[in-house]
Amino acid sequence: MRTAPTILHLDMDAFFAAAEQAAKPSLRGKPVVVGGLGPRGVVATASYEARRFGVHSAMPMGQARRLAPNAAYLVPRFAFYRSISEQVMRLLGLLSPLVEPLSLDEAFVDLEAGDVAHDTAGARAAGERLRADILATTGLTGSVGLAGSKMLAKIASEQAKPDGLALIEPGTERELLGPKSVRILPGVGPATGEHLRRAGMTTVSDLAEAGEDELVRLLGRAHGSSLYRMARGHDDRPVVAERDAKSVSVEDTFAVDLHDRVRIRGEVERLAERCVERLRASGHSGRTIVLKVRRFDFSTLTRSETLRGPTDALGVVREAAGRLLESVDTTGGVRLLGVGVSGLADYTQEDLFAQAEPTGERDQEGAGAVPAVPVAPVAEPARPVERHWAPGHDVRHAVHGAGWVQGSGLGRVTVRFEEPGSAPGRVRTFAVDDPELEAGEALPLVRDPVPGAVPVPVPAPSAAAGRGGAPGPAAGPDSHPHHL
Repeated sequence: MRTAPTILHLDMDAFFAAAEQAAKPSLRGKPVVVGGLGPRGVVATASYEARRFGVHSAMPMGQARRLAPNAAYLVPRFAFYRSISEQVMRLLGLLSPLVEPLSLDEAFVDLEAGDVAHDTAGARAAGERLRADILATTGLTGSVGLAGSKMLAKIASEQAKPDGLALIEPGTERELLGPKSVRILPGVGPATGEHLRRAGMTTVSDLAEAGEDELVRLLGRAHGSSLYRMARGHDDRPVVAERDAKSVSVEDTFAVDLHDRVRIRGEVERLAERCVERLRASGHSGRTIVLKVRRFDFSTLTRSETLRGPTDALGVVREAAGRLLESVDTTGGVRLLGVGVSGLADYTQEDLFAQAEPTGERDQEGAGAVPAVPVAPVAEPARPVERHWAPGHDVRHAVHGAGWVQGSGLGRVTVRFEEPGSAPGRVRTFAVDDPELEAGEALPLVRDPVPGAVPVPVPAPSAAAGRGGAPGPAAGPDSHPHHL
């Protein structure tokens, strides 16, 4: 435990929703909900205006719509949020070499390691300067907590929300924690909280008074001892700058159960491509390919195949995932699919010739591959492809400029033309196949950010996603990329 509040916890305020409000002037001050818009979608983030109606993260989207029917409901733009997160993380890196990201919008910082603060006054000054820099760089607000431990710094940032700074002086921990609910402590979720409630412990002071032996009896040696220490205000966990990635995976939850085996195979191949992209971006390769299938009855099956050596080859991962799918019964429908790679390494095995199935078929005696016979391609009549425009995504019109999709259906798409920093814009409606309308790029929220935090270009979303009227993935916790 430190004698000065030099551990900082930053938590951006309603991050996804706040980013959308900053990018879309007509939504400022209004309830905004970001998440999956399908029947099985869940809320990823709700703006503070939407929270007044009772909407909160992880709530089913249908329930959110009943509570706040007039809110703006948007699909997530993760590339856009990630670009803002990278700007924020660079600002944190200017404070200290020890930055521990927890998610896109949350991180711990060891101010002492960066030699920017050694006492209360220095820590407070660093925290206020960080908040000002984040606002100047991104146009968004973040809440800062300062304390002598990670646990208390996170509690302080919760107290500071929204757009504030809270500092807990070392030595006041037990007085502060005593009357608070046991749920405030790390590791106490709904199940553990209910278990403790049945034992008559609802506040942190109840835990401290119960003693370590009683908590060990109730929760086991490791959890009980850890909880007792935290109830007394003790937390000596260090800020860890880098965590070793153990796996890379992506998964999608679908708005409607998938029954078509060809469609399921196509989704697995698409997930394999996304997984390999993330694998290569992390600088890793892996030996074990993992397939996850959640069926219509919520039963979840996991299959894996271990290769002879680590790889980041798309063909190898895709074919292995396809072979794993063949061993899974998808009768009745599939609501979630996932593909992952584990057993990570920092190099790629060059000799992969036996890892993928051979491309040629073998005869019955297995004497060798049957040579492929060239077949003239059969021309198929071209079918019109209807473009899909997701609510909240960026577009650009040849005449009207940049805007965003308010909604689409029945062959029409409604667009509001406005940009960050502009006045609320006008709304216009077009045919979904209007040749002058195309997917656009997310514009930076701040045109001239502070030095050292250059905006990151954001790739434009594909307007062709979800072609043919097929339901796309329902965004939510299941569909978020796992953070390495």
